[in-house]
Amino acid sequence: MTHIYNKTSEKSKRQQLRNNMPPAERIVWAKIRGQQIEDCKFRRQYSIDAFVVDFYTPELKLAIEIDGESHYQDGIPEYDYERQAFLESKGTKVVRFTNQEIYQDLDGVLERIRQVICELRGITPP
Repeated sequence: MTHIYNKTSEKSKRQQLRNNMPPAERIVWAKIRGQQIEDCKFRRQYSIDAFVVDFYTPELKLAIEIDGESHYQDGIPEYDYERQAFLESKGTKVVRFTNQEIYQDLDGVLERIRQVICELRGITPP
């Protein structure tokens, strides 16, 4: 099997993204780090092949993406679609949220993440 996770070639890209997280990502990271949701360990700025996802849990192959303003520029939605199709072809489930969702309904976003974790583990959420 080819090594596609956290490739050394993507290390500087991951570090740069971690050091320059947008505000919406910082908010989510503060709520999911340290196994705060369903005792699930997330990593931030995790690479899968040449793509870096915002948050990832290897246990469940779950990626969480936060779509900021840059995701609505010309050509980016198509790129995101192709990128997500590649990630899903490698067995990764991708859940996307917008900055607006983070700012306006953080509790709802966190609840959705919790639900997806439970679904992937095959358990009924409490």
